[in-house]
Amino acid sequence: MSNGGSRSDGIGRWGWRAGALGMAGMVGVAGAALSGCGSGGEREQRVQPLGAGEIRTVADAFLADWAAGRPARAAALTDDPVAAKAALAGYASGAGVLRVAIAPAAPRGREVPYAVTAQVRGGDAKAPWTYDSRLTVVRDAKSGKALVHWTPSVLHPKLQAGERLRTGAAQGPPVRLLDRTGAELDTAAFPSLSTIAVNVRNRYGLRAGVSGPVEIWVVPAKGAKRAATVRTTIDPVLQRAAEQQVAGRYAALVAVRPSTGEIMAVANSPQGGQDLALRAELAPGSTMKVITASLLLDKGLTASTREHPCPQFAAYGGWRFHNVDNFALPEGSTFTQSFARSCNTAFIGMAPKLKEGDLHRQAHDVFGIGLRWEAGVPTFDGDVPAASSDTALASELIGQGEVRMNPMTMASVSATVKAGVFRQPYLVAPGLDGSTPAKAPRAMKPSTAAQLRTMMKETATWGTAAGVMGGLKGDVGAKTGTAEVGGPDDKPNAWFTAYRDDLAAAALVPSSGHGGTYAGPLVRGVLAAAPDAPGPKTPDKTTPEEPASGEPASGEGGEGEAAPEEAAAD
Repeated sequence: MSNGGSRSDGIGRWGWRAGALGMAGMVGVAGAALSGCGSGGEREQRVQPLGAGEIRTVADAFLADWAAGRPARAAALTDDPVAAKAALAGYASGAGVLRVAIAPAAPRGREVPYAVTAQVRGGDAKAPWTYDSRLTVVRDAKSGKALVHWTPSVLHPKLQAGERLRTGAAQGPPVRLLDRTGAELDTAAFPSLSTIAVNVRNRYGLRAGVSGPVEIWVVPAKGAKRAATVRTTIDPVLQRAAEQQVAGRYAALVAVRPSTGEIMAVANSPQGGQDLALRAELAPGSTMKVITASLLLDKGLTASTREHPCPQFAAYGGWRFHNVDNFALPEGSTFTQSFARSCNTAFIGMAPKLKEGDLHRQAHDVFGIGLRWEAGVPTFDGDVPAASSDTALASELIGQGEVRMNPMTMASVSATVKAGVFRQPYLVAPGLDGSTPAKAPRAMKPSTAAQLRTMMKETATWGTAAGVMGGLKGDVGAKTGTAEVGGPDDKPNAWFTAYRDDLAAAALVPSSGHGGTYAGPLVRGVLAAAPDAPGPKTPDKTTPEEPASGEPASGEGGEGEAAPEEAAAD
């Protein structure tokens, strides 16, 4: 096209083709027909229906003029030429559009969808910009012409009346982040939510387009950026408690409501570091024994009150495994006592009775581990792979080997035990963007859930978690974990997962020490911050037990993930 301009080839001044034109169908169209008589003897005017050719012709012409940078000519093909001309003229200048191509699709009735491909400038940066929109063709009642019905969404689907587009260096769209009560969350008061705010902004923000270093904003007539309002499940009281617990240390914590799956608090420290709370991929140590115990109970291989040996050593897969300090429980001890003391050999001794993939299926099918969770923000949803060898299975049974978790998934494990069914954790209601929450294929047996609640209660009452959980009111349960990492001189990762009434929480403190000592107090601090009995208690049908005779009532002696004899872990 020359500078003088010729529209016959459909090429815009930026050199991009917008589509074939055919104006013949627009000229001389009879817009109205006279027929019949009204009751008063006056002639009645009927609007002639739009033909498919008319619709495509006017749509192609309008899109071609828009792409060619001819706002006046494009606006003249609309039913509001004044507003359309102003908006189309501002499209190139305000939005920083350098060139544009528009590809219309086949009409759908009076609607014509189209795809826009453009290049935009923001500051010194340039970037591509693509999006889809649609227009509607109407017949003007006075002139009888086929015209594009003008609305700001013709330019971009997110535009509303009086709004315009602006381009600039990428900063992210504005988002008002709300807590569960509808109050705005201040990331200055809750610094752990800074990363959450960025992720929510990127997913839900009112952003017309993002292309690398350039962003295109929806700007109202008054000049302020229109912010998206996103309501989260965060409880400000629990979030404040979580922030206080992780402050000043390398730690992460998540709290979840068992009855719904709502994430009530998320905390990471130090700020600006890794999102360990939602995205860590670390071995969880003995907290994994909750899942393993559920497998053994579901399969009928043991029961909470059944005698279950806890020897000093257990051999499997060519390796001999042992407990921390080589402790053993007296003959006649039950499975609950082995669980509460975190006896590694009691679990590894059951490995020969399991089939390939049993542990993986239990974690996946009952606890939702490894499903695609729709939490509203990026998450790692755990992984318990099918063991590749007997030795690998022995390690995975006690949360070592290739098992990978984070505080969110381990809080969910406790929540699943408390509720008796997996409810996917979420921070933003999945329905906000049309996503569907993950659902576990099946639930654990009711008798298994009841026994697990008793076992976790005993762990909190006199087992390895008693020193931390003592004095908490309500229906409580807990499990400690200490995962070996690196070499024998490296400090282990501390884990702790627990529930109190309708609140479950888990914490991770890397490179610290025993789970009950380092991670446990963080979880207790959040559970204690919740109001008494925030939800219905779940009755247990099993009878509490006392510690095995001759063994300490609580403490760390039993914690340790069994590893080959040369190294023990919690």
